[in-house]
Amino acid sequence: MEYLIRFAQMHETFRLPEVQALAALEGIDLEVVRYSLESPICIVRLSSEDDARHLVRRAILVQAIFELWGSGATVEELHASVRSTSSHLWPKYATSSFKFGLDSFQGTRTNEQRLALIQTFAYLPFAGPVKMRGADHEFAIFEEWPFNSVPLGIPDPDRYYVGRRVASGARDLPARLDLKKRRYISTTSMDSELALVTANMVLAAPGKLMYDPFAGTGSFPIACAQFGSLVFGSDIDGRSLRGDGADKSLRGNFDQYGLLGQVGGFFTADLTNTPIRRSRLGEPGSGGRGRLFDGILCDPPYGVREGLFVLGVRDAVKNVRVVEVGMEAYKKPNFVPPKKPYSFLAMLDDILQFAAETLVDNGRLSFWMPTANDEEQEIAIPTHPYLEMVAVCTQTFNKWSRRLITYRRIPDENVDPTTLKERAARVPIDGGTVDELNPFRQGYFAGFRTPEAPTPAPIDGDI
Repeated sequence: MEYLIRFAQMHETFRLPEVQALAALEGIDLEVVRYSLESPICIVRLSSEDDARHLVRRAILVQAIFELWGSGATVEELHASVRSTSSHLWPKYATSSFKFGLDSFQGTRTNEQRLALIQTFAYLPFAGPVKMRGADHEFAIFEEWPFNSVPLGIPDPDRYYVGRRVASGARDLPARLDLKKRRYISTTSMDSELALVTANMVLAAPGKLMYDPFAGTGSFPIACAQFGSLVFGSDIDGRSLRGDGADKSLRGNFDQYGLLGQVGGFFTADLTNTPIRRSRLGEPGSGGRGRLFDGILCDPPYGVREGLFVLGVRDAVKNVRVVEVGMEAYKKPNFVPPKKPYSFLAMLDDILQFAAETLVDNGRLSFWMPTANDEEQEIAIPTHPYLEMVAVCTQTFNKWSRRLITYRRIPDENVDPTTLKERAARVPIDGGTVDELNPFRQGYFAGFRTPEAPTPAPIDGDI
């Protein structure tokens, strides 16, 4: 049976990947029949109405899903399709209360035109009462109009659809976790809508362990906990985890939403110096034993507000940690660990390596990565032999964008040994200043302007 998914008109590149992720999570066989980024209407084929309900029940970017009764390029084609496709369904709704609505994308109609179009379906044998609120069943006519159809005076849409509403998405959930109502946030806290979408992409669910290595104030762990996962997190800056008091803290945020029972643990750590157990790669047949997490999700620092750093020193010889007054320096209560500049590209690579060493087989990694919109300055999407790319979703700003990249952890026995050798032969990135090590930071402060080519020197004989 075909169904019509009515998406929210936002985050276009995220919409279908989120639904596909939820199909994988629910074990639903999903076939996309028709979809375009230019339209919020998506036609899919599913096995049953139950699958349709389960598919969208926690979808953040889905308004609703409808059982598709017919479609056509004209009103006449639409009615012919409805009669041939859905006539066997009509008796089920003969005595129920019902409601008809009209959804015109990129177009508009007067009330008289809307009513006239709805009345063309008077042949449907519905004898029940019409209820605008609380009807047993809701039917909708969808119209896809050409772009800019209103100012251009285009008289008719490109295509019509009719469907019966089956279930709604979870469009109300972001408002419940809205940052404006959250007790403790920072300037870099991810908004609740995209945090929930990221949690869906990483397949957060009851019984799963999720980890955010750049937890900050906890937007991603909270989103995963909302979907029933046991969550863990860390951050190089312990102050962001502790906050200011019991209420204004990461733990206080979980308490605000009644999610303390989903907290596994949070700790201060640097991703490159983590206490988390990491399995050795290249051991076929282990089945993921020794690896802990079902999903890893994060929004790593971009190094714009301040440069990227990790624990360590630039020159270990010049910065020897000595014993002071009979106590090693790092054991002193006021000890502040030293930091050194960190390569942006090395950070992306380290995230992938960490995921490969800690994710169970088929576990997912989803992380946000910034890049320039200019193709000449665009930062390549990182790859790893143990990680298969699942989806790349893009949120575009003025001169730069950020991508949500999702990977699946490949079982060891399915990894190509040639790519492992190529990766082992690479030269690690180390040394330099925060600007030299971060191409995105350089482009950001340069306004993402492409450097002009130098003027060639004159050649003898040129005039």
